[in-house]
Amino acid sequence: MTRFRNFRLRLAMACAAAIAVPALAFEPFVIKDIRVEGVQRTEAGTIFTYLPVKVGERIDDDKAAQAIRALYATGFYSDVRLEADGDVLIVSVHERPAIATIEIEGAKEFTKDNLKDGLKQAGIAESRIYDKSLVDRAEKELKRQYTSRGYYGAVVRTTVTPLERNRVSLRFDITEGDVTKIADINIIGAHDFSEKELLRQMKLTTPGWFTWFTKNDQYSKQQLTADLETLRSFYLNRGYLEFNIESTQVSITPDREKIYIAIAISEGPVYHVGQVKFSGDLIVGEPELRRLVTIRPGEVFSREKIVEATKKITDRLGNDGYSFANVNPVPDLDREKRVAGFTFFVDPGRRVYVRRINVVGNQKTQDEVIRRELRQLEGSWYSLEKIARSKERLQRTGYFSDVNIETPAVPGTSDQVDVNITVTERNTGALTFGVGYSASEKLTIQASVSQSNVLGTGNMFAFQVNNGSVNKVYSITYLNPYWTADGISRGFDIFRRDVDTSSLDIASYHTYTTGAGVRFGIPVTEYDTVNLGFTGERTNLSIDPSIAPQRYLDFISEFGERTNTIRTNVSFAHDTRDSLTWPTRGALNEAGIELGVPPGDLTYYRANYQSQWFFTPQNRFSWATVMLNGELGYANGYRGHPLPFFKNFYAGGVDSIRGFETATLGPRDTNDDILGGNRRFVGNIELMFPPPGYKEKNVRLSTFVDFGNVWGEGEKISADSIRVSTGIAVSWDSPVGPLKFAFGFPIRKKPEDKIERFQFQLGRIF
Repeated sequence: MTRFRNFRLRLAMACAAAIAVPALAFEPFVIKDIRVEGVQRTEAGTIFTYLPVKVGERIDDDKAAQAIRALYATGFYSDVRLEADGDVLIVSVHERPAIATIEIEGAKEFTKDNLKDGLKQAGIAESRIYDKSLVDRAEKELKRQYTSRGYYGAVVRTTVTPLERNRVSLRFDITEGDVTKIADINIIGAHDFSEKELLRQMKLTTPGWFTWFTKNDQYSKQQLTADLETLRSFYLNRGYLEFNIESTQVSITPDREKIYIAIAISEGPVYHVGQVKFSGDLIVGEPELRRLVTIRPGEVFSREKIVEATKKITDRLGNDGYSFANVNPVPDLDREKRVAGFTFFVDPGRRVYVRRINVVGNQKTQDEVIRRELRQLEGSWYSLEKIARSKERLQRTGYFSDVNIETPAVPGTSDQVDVNITVTERNTGALTFGVGYSASEKLTIQASVSQSNVLGTGNMFAFQVNNGSVNKVYSITYLNPYWTADGISRGFDIFRRDVDTSSLDIASYHTYTTGAGVRFGIPVTEYDTVNLGFTGERTNLSIDPSIAPQRYLDFISEFGERTNTIRTNVSFAHDTRDSLTWPTRGALNEAGIELGVPPGDLTYYRANYQSQWFFTPQNRFSWATVMLNGELGYANGYRGHPLPFFKNFYAGGVDSIRGFETATLGPRDTNDDILGGNRRFVGNIELMFPPPGYKEKNVRLSTFVDFGNVWGEGEKISADSIRVSTGIAVSWDSPVGPLKFAFGFPIRKKPEDKIERFQFQLGRIF
């Protein structure tokens, strides 16, 4: 007689560990075979993998319960049954459906790919097992993403459609609604400062003229937390040591269109600074440490200055190798007198040395090229300042798109670190052919072959051709930035330059100049360089005697149409800019002179001075960079010779004073032609910032104010003669060279000035 045992075991939904009592008790038996029923998508082997019993083993109630738990735990099955037919174990399962497709409709604020990424994080993706609880979680995730953008009224509806082969299709219908705006922000408890002033410290604000651009009228919990910390810093930097935020309440209207924020604060009294002391292991003398503390006894307390002093002391110790120094300012409050004294406890820790400097990522750049830029050396003590300067110098080479420096501790030691430098090389070679256009040059055809890192040696070679309507340039340049081991550079230039001013509003002339030169850069200090250049050039001059100004005729009468010039260039530069392409801090101060010296035909000098400053505000405008630029020029002849007219200064255009036509400012002759001058002043104030939402560093927007002019020999310089313009600009460091667009509006001009509000330059004009 064939034995037949039947039982059905289920996991209780209320308790994962509980197993349903078998529907019918059975006698244990030895399994001779296992048969699987009900699988459609999964393989029978999947069940055998998770089943805790095998053929030849004895099964009883306990092992049957274990088998059911194991199969349920896979998440593949919604129902599991075990049956016995003689000595054959039958495993019957009902598979959960799989997700075949996911559709998202109605999404405008986010791309469908972004929303699907969010669904994937919630466990919902095509080919995964469908689970109703995960779908509920996915709906919440979608709503969370919309809430983060201010869409508090967004509605998400899910439709599940069964498909053949035990699959389902998911459709998420999204009704975004309108963005919920901040209707009011109320600060309660402010007495010493007006609510208007406090609200200016916060990024979150009510709708205004520019909030469509900044999105600051959309509520964000993270931004509110940041704004509360900004308020706290505002008060602590003004002496309110006991300032406290009592409560914050955020409420939303039933229609989910408006948000109201109420912030209750307690200001407390103003504290002044008492005695400042130093304690601990003072490796650096107390007089030097005191110079690093800018806050003085009797001043109003400022947390910002205390934090700044702590950082300066820590950095100072770090420069001497104490990279793990701990500086802790401990306050001593006298609440009756409202005085806060401070003791800076200094624990320098052990002095740290650099064991090894490792360089990775340089596939073509030679190790030597990188290491010669480093100011941190192996075997010397660790210096935070030298590490930072090394990174800055590597970035300024232009060979790398990214430089990252890490200083991990050496395992098993407490006084050694390694310096790991990871560089990402950029393409330093270019073979280009293109067409450019500028307001002054019109159409230009340009071609160049250049390599700024020849064979990974750091040497630069370039051959350039530029065919513009004003300037035609053909040049070959070679530069070795480390001609000597101590960093003296040497470069050679061979060039041909033709200048035709007939398309400009200046007195027309045509020059053909051929020359060659050598130049040297001599580093004096870490930031100071002396540049020397010696060039020989021959210039052929062509003019139309019938229309040329008298001074052109006088020049040819004295020197002829062909002149030989020996030109010497000397300059001194102090450069602390953090980048040569997109600086955000630092300054460039450069003074130079160009001399035409005997035995050349032309003896003249052109002196120039430029002072350029970059800084980033440390406040709510930290996303922007301010640039201040000033340029002075003075030129004349000597040894009884006049200044060659083609060495005059000019102003106006996209590279000097925008809004005025290129090279149209300055003295004019009786034919209203621009003559240029021997004195020049140009000033620029520019606020530069990246496009909103654009993460690359090769595009910048800016607003500017330009001012200056050019004056001729004997012409009086007065404030009334200064031209001023303002406007907006876009700069793009594109693959074919820098592109500049500017819209300038002259706000101080003369009737005879030539205005050109929109100016642009496409491609590099040499």
